[in-house]
Formats: sequence, C-alpha cells, structure tokens
Amino acid sequence: MGDTTAQPSGDATVTRTEENGGVSLATSPLGRALAAGQRLSRAAELPVTAAVVLSLLALLQVGSTVSSGPVELYPGGELALTEEGPSPLAFVLALMCTVPLVWVRTRRMPVAAVVTYASALTLAAGHVPTAGATVALLAVVYLVARHRVLRDWLLLLLPFAFFLAFPLGAVGDNEDAVAGLLMLTAVAGAIGNTARSRTEAAERRESEEYLAGSLLEHAARGERARIARELHDVVAHHISMISIQAETARLATPGMPAEGAKQLYAIGETAREALSEMRRLLGVLREDAETLPMRAPQPGLDDLADLVDGARETASGASTRLIVTGHVIPLEPGLELTAYRIVQEALTNSRRHAPGAAVDVELDYAETSLQVRVRDNGPGVAPGAEATDGHGLLGMRERAAMVGGVIRVESGKSGFLVEATLPLDRASTP
Repeated sequence: MGDTTAQPSGDATVTRTEENGGVSLATSPLGRALAAGQRLSRAAELPVTAAVVLSLLALLQVGSTVSSGPVELYPGGELALTEEGPSPLAFVLALMCTVPLVWVRTRRMPVAAVVTYASALTLAAGHVPTAGATVALLAVVYLVARHRVLRDWLLLLLPFAFFLAFPLGAVGDNEDAVAGLLMLTAVAGAIGNTARSRTEAAERRESEEYLAGSLLEHAARGERARIARELHDVVAHHISMISIQAETARLATPGMPAEGAKQLYAIGETAREALSEMRRLLGVLREDAETLPMRAPQPGLDDLADLVDGARETASGASTRLIVTGHVIPLEPGLELTAYRIVQEALTNSRRHAPGAAVDVELDYAETSLQVRVRDNGPGVAPGAEATDGHGLLGMRERAAMVGGVIRVESGKSGFLVEATLPLDRASTP
C-alpha cells in the first residue's frame, strides 16, 4: 500500500494518489476524470475560453427567443399577431453575465458582482437568465466562496433573496426562476465554502504537524546537548586518569628501559591532547546552555536511594520504594548515569501526572542487561492521548539509545509504566 500526496502552490487543488490492493486511484476512470478536471482548472486560457463559449451560448439562446407582439388590423380587416425578436437589452445583459469571466482570476469579487447583478437586472427586465449566464453565475459564486470569507459570497445572494421576498414588476412573472437561481447559487456557495474550509483545515493541520516536529527536534537536540555535557565530565575523568597513570608509571618505575619510558610519555601526551581537544569541542555546549559548570561528580546508581528519598518527601509521604534484584555489580559510569537520569525523569513524570500515587522503582541486574522499571498506580494517560508523547519520554529514549538500550512505555488502568532495557558489556564492566 502506498500513499503519495502533492500540494501545488497558489490556488492549485490538493491532489492525492492512493493505491489500495494494487489498484491506483490515478488509473481509475474517476481518478483520471478528477486529474483532467484539475489540469483544466489550472489552464491559463480557461477563463477566456469559458467566457467565449458561454457568451456564444447565451447569444444563441437569446436570439432564438420570439415573443408575441401587439394585435394589428390589416387592410383586409383581419386580426393578426405580429412577432417581434428579442430586445437589444437582452443581448447586452447576456454579455454582461458571461464576458466578465475573462478577468475572474485577477478580479474575482468585482467580476462576481457584475455577473450577479447583471443576472438580477435580467430578471428585473422580465427575462429569464440564459443557461450560459446561469453557469457563469454559479462559477463565480463558487470561486468567491472557495477563496473568500463567508460574508462575501452571501452578499451575492441578496438580489435574488430580495426579489423572492418582494416580487416587484416583471419579476413577479418569474418567481420560479428567482427561486431556482437562489437555490443554485446557495448550493454553489456552500460547496465552495466547504472546499475552502477543508483546505484551511489541511493547511492548519500541516502547520501544526510541522510545529510539533520542530519542537520535538529542538527537544531532542537539547537533550543530546545535556547528555554530551554530562558525558564530557565522565570521559574527561577517565582520560585524565590515563594521563596521570602513564606519567606515574614512567616516573615511579625504577630501571625502566628508555623505549618503555618513551612509550609511556607518548601515552600521557596523547591523553592530554585528546582531553584538550574534547574540551574545545564540547565546552561550547556549556556556553550555549548558559549554565555554570557542575562541581559535583555525575550521579550513578549508588545515588538512587537519595533520589527515591527525595521523591518520597516531595510527594508528601506517598509510597516510593526502591527494589533491587539480581547480583549487583559496578557498571560503567556512562551506563549508570543513563539509568539514574531515566529514573529521575520517570519520577518527575509520576509526581506531575499522578500526584500522590505510589511509585515503585525496580532495578533488575540480569546476565546481559540492566532492567530499569518505574511504575505508579495513578490514572495513566487520558483516553485518546498517546503514551509516547512528551519531551520527558523523548529524553529517556535518547539516553537509552545512546547506550544501545530501548524504552517501553505502557499506560492503563493499573497505572503508568516506564521500562528501560540497557545492555551490559561484561568485558568492560569495572
């Protein structure tokens, strides 16, 4: 199943091609007809062509009408009816109803006003608008409703509504025509207004999706910057230890061969260069965040007890437990920092969305992974909401992905659950 959407700029209509079961809408008769209609509506010469065709049809229809003239007494004394052709006014009104279509794309509202009130004058003169004039009227009302606000196209219905309410003069003989035109123009305007509302809704939805995507991207970048700042401290500590240990081994080992001392010196120098380069590259993250450097070491799993105690005090005595299972072993600082931040963010979410709920924080040391679970017995996510929304969950996913782990989120009647699976590398475990 595929889905391809194209939205040309300007007044072009949104076109959509959908494939379902191997049958493409674009290849169906209806799809081809819609595509042909859209191409025709965008043709540059369409207004001129429509004006010429409708004008000729209107003139032919006016020219074919014949009305009965007055009774005349011929020399033979017999009475006879004369026939008179259409008046010049009928031809002029027919052209006024159709010729302005030439400028409908550049002067939409003035053209609609001319066509509408020319049709009204046709009724006032005792004539019924021609088929060509009627088509032109419906077209301009639709276009005004399609591209302008509601009141603009409703103004075009006023002459016909007035004539229907007050059938004065010659209009009284054409009440059915007035009612028909009012109904047709109202339907054309309603169709155009519906199309405009759908287009605006689609554009608004697209803007909202773009804004939401931008906010999520911004949040992800911010979270990655925070992760980089924290890991900067962890990695900088290890690189500093490499440099110190290499220098200590070189100076404190008696009788070391000159080549060995040279290699240890090179190790220390390389570590110092790496540390300087990393500080140059990652130090800018602190400046962008406009935060002061942290003097305390980055937290680890040994600090979870204090974190849980703080959460319990903040929640006014609500039950918050730390449950540890499995064989506890020291882990890499980066992995411990990731687990700590996930628990911290999950506890923050529980306090914010389920105040007073009991929370269990579980650490399960398995053979190949560390399972981190934070579960509360609150109401969970509101019906219809997505459990994956929110910048906090996005940050947790970013941190888990950094160490090769995954985050699972569940929400139901039993509460909200955040579960992280963080793989362990036993070979590099301290």
